[in-house]
Amino acid sequence: MFLFEIGVKFMVIELDEETILQVKKMFKNLEKKVIIKFFEDPDSECTYCDDIEELYRIISDLSDKVELKKYNKDSEEAKKYNVEIFPATLIHSESEEYNIRFFGFPAGYEFGALIEDIIDVSQGKTRLHPLLRKILKEEIDRKVRILVFVTPTCPYCPLAVRSAHKFALENPNIVGDMIESIEFQQLASKYNVYTVPKIIIQVNGEDKEEFEGAAPDAYLILKILEAMDKDIPKDLELLVNQGYEETHKS
Repeated sequence: MFLFEIGVKFMVIELDEETILQVKKMFKNLEKKVIIKFFEDPDSECTYCDDIEELYRIISDLSDKVELKKYNKDSEEAKKYNVEIFPATLIHSESEEYNIRFFGFPAGYEFGALIEDIIDVSQGKTRLHPLLRKILKEEIDRKVRILVFVTPTCPYCPLAVRSAHKFALENPNIVGDMIESIEFQQLASKYNVYTVPKIIIQVNGEDKEEFEGAAPDAYLILKILEAMDKDIPKDLELLVNQGYEETHKS
């Protein structure tokens, strides 16, 4: 069993035999090879970098279609992908470089988001509603960055992270960032993060929208279009209303 202690609240990942077998089973659906690109700053104190690397090595050992590559802050790769804060992780396939990024340890509930991201990247597709996929491809014509602030103990945060990452897979104009608030307290303070998930939407590098809480995919797309000052399609509004009705019923 591998135990990882995360942050002040003592969050633990237990990779016991049952979990290992479950991930192995999920990895049978992998198609293209996935590259986990892990970036760290060797000149700064990183509380969890060794644990993060160990977790990725364990994951990569579960399938020959998952490979770990490690870089430092001064590498050409860090410059190429505009990685400016560390530790950072990018999830790419052998043929596609998606803007799917984790800043900090994808621990606790975020572990599941990481595994699902690996599968999506390997398959080169998501299971988004066809209408949402169409809107993402046709309407997002500017650079959009979605920052999702999380903590390892937040059960709703992976839903927001997965939405951001699915959108990034569907459209290269979109960057989806998970930011672990405990590890990046200065950044969390800048955005007044008191409740997670907190979502910031940037358009062409400028903060445009922010809200708290996990929301259906359709609602997040609506907020992106609002941030871009675009008209909201009627069928998207209908889908958003349906999503909230379903959430309320559950």
